[in-house]
Amino acid sequence: MSKEYVIGLDYGTDSVRAVLVDSADGSTLASEVYWYPRWKAGKYCDPVINRFRQHPSDHLEGLEMTIKGVIAQSEIEPSQVKAICVDTTGSSPMAVDNKAQSLAFHPDFKDNPNAMMVLWKDHTSIAEADEINHVARTWGGEDFTKYEGGIYSSEWFWAKILHIIRQDDKIKKSAFSWMEHCDFITAQLIGCTDPLALKRSRCAAGHKALWHESWGGLPPKEFLGKFDPYLADLKDRLYSETYTSDEVAGKLSEEWADKLGLSTAVVVAVGTFDAHAGAVGGEITENTLVKVMGTSTCDVMVASKETIGAKLVKGICGQVDGSVIPGTIGLEAGQSGFGDVLAWFKNLILKPSIAMIKESKTLDATQKSQLIAELEEQLLTRLSDEALAIPVAESKLVALDWINGRRTPDANQSLKGAIRNLNMGSDAARIFKSLVEAICFGSKRIVDRFREEGVQLDAVIGLGGVAKKSTLVMQTMADVLDMPIKVATSDQAPALGAAMYAAVAAGIHEDTQKAIQAMGSGFDKTYHPIAENVTIYEKLYAEYMEFGKDIEGN
Repeated sequence: MSKEYVIGLDYGTDSVRAVLVDSADGSTLASEVYWYPRWKAGKYCDPVINRFRQHPSDHLEGLEMTIKGVIAQSEIEPSQVKAICVDTTGSSPMAVDNKAQSLAFHPDFKDNPNAMMVLWKDHTSIAEADEINHVARTWGGEDFTKYEGGIYSSEWFWAKILHIIRQDDKIKKSAFSWMEHCDFITAQLIGCTDPLALKRSRCAAGHKALWHESWGGLPPKEFLGKFDPYLADLKDRLYSETYTSDEVAGKLSEEWADKLGLSTAVVVAVGTFDAHAGAVGGEITENTLVKVMGTSTCDVMVASKETIGAKLVKGICGQVDGSVIPGTIGLEAGQSGFGDVLAWFKNLILKPSIAMIKESKTLDATQKSQLIAELEEQLLTRLSDEALAIPVAESKLVALDWINGRRTPDANQSLKGAIRNLNMGSDAARIFKSLVEAICFGSKRIVDRFREEGVQLDAVIGLGGVAKKSTLVMQTMADVLDMPIKVATSDQAPALGAAMYAAVAAGIHEDTQKAIQAMGSGFDKTYHPIAENVTIYEKLYAEYMEFGKDIEGN
């Protein structure tokens, strides 16, 4: 019997990666990564005002290169590829025309940041999110935020759209519809030229766009029109039904089949978000928290409908039927800054050093390039090694992990980071260690909230780049949570999870649970809490909570 292969395509913040997977056992035959060149050059972004945009050409070029790359590496017959599923960051919407093409492809908007994809970490719409929250609580009707933790975030769909249409009238007049990144890439693959015909992601709509079956889909025009008549009109150009990622969005178009060297018989599954696919790739089960740990974190759980009942979990990023495993309720929380917090500190140290190296008159171009590359590659490792050597008993600094705002619990993107107890002995390693402790304390606050809200949490699984690479972070996390943490074996768990969805959509596996059982790659390491560290961190966590209240109260 001929082998059947599936492809998971995982769009992260900095790059896209494809994995070619054997649908029988989940083994990865090939993987390929493409780093977004425009994003890497800093185009369309302004970190000072929290504006982070990406050009969809980065994504489409990456799609072609990575999929062709895995086919070439594996040397399989292209006809053996049966399905593709896309996962992306989110909420990362973009304006599209009536042919489902990004406005960024139009000559009039080719350099306009407002025509680009609005990346998840873009926080330019804090005021709009505050307005949505105020109206949701006071307008006298249904609180449409109640299935999204009761607080709408500037990282999400409606707030971002509202901000852009208020800022840019040309975009407002030209945008026929808006698509989440996962929906846009799926539409491209199947050749969809009608935004109204595309099967939109349940995951994206339920967690970020106030979609819920109990009020018939998206909020009513009466509510949306309170912000701008455009939003009420836009509702007719969006969607009412949504679909889980085990379903078929369509077949690969002739155009993309020719580009990729594949068949138009290839099934394309409905798109999803990276963290939710990651939870599937990490073999999520009920009462287990899966931490997808990268630039930010997404903390994902699933609960049976009988268990969750009518319970509303306060201050998280939503509870959505089928957003992770169809037939169960997906629960999402997370931190706006995780690896990003550590990268911020690295760049804080490196930026002036790199500038001086570039200006050096004693080094040639090759030497400069090599030295800069070594610094960028080795600094975090050096800081981590030095921080590991500092006894936990010496941890005196207390930091807040809100450098990019707070996602959960209780979204507040206007919050800022802070550090206290600095003195003349506070060197780089000690500050770095305090930041690691801060992101772990932020994770504990999420665990505490789930438990406070009556959600049983018995086990933790870590996945993603941080989980695989950082002993410092993972041991600190186990100590702070006072729980063992299993690390998923797969280096590309979101892409593997997307491949699992693809296998179900193609009819290879009956449902998502069976795909997980057949294709899961297991766990390669477990971090256990160290008793003496647990005791110390209990006290430091109490200081973290007190410090947070002081800062938030100002």
